[in-house]
Amino acid sequence: MAPALSVVLVLVLYVLHQDFWFWRDVRPLVFGFLPIGLFYQAAYTLATSVVLWLLVRWHWPSHLEDRAHQ
Repeated sequence: MAPALSVVLVLVLYVLHQDFWFWRDVRPLVFGFLPIGLFYQAAYTLATSVVLWLLVRWHWPSHLEDRAHQ
């Protein structure tokens, strides 16, 4: 995959991590009990995990795996 797309994904995650829009909001509650800021952080963590998984799949050097199987 193109390195430019990887850079864009990381930059998007960096910008989204600076969540200043939910700092003072307690309402609405997600699922009736979870504050919106906490839900946002959980969703952000899941998105970060997916992006990091994609980065490893795209950029992991295949020659390291070839040596491990020999």
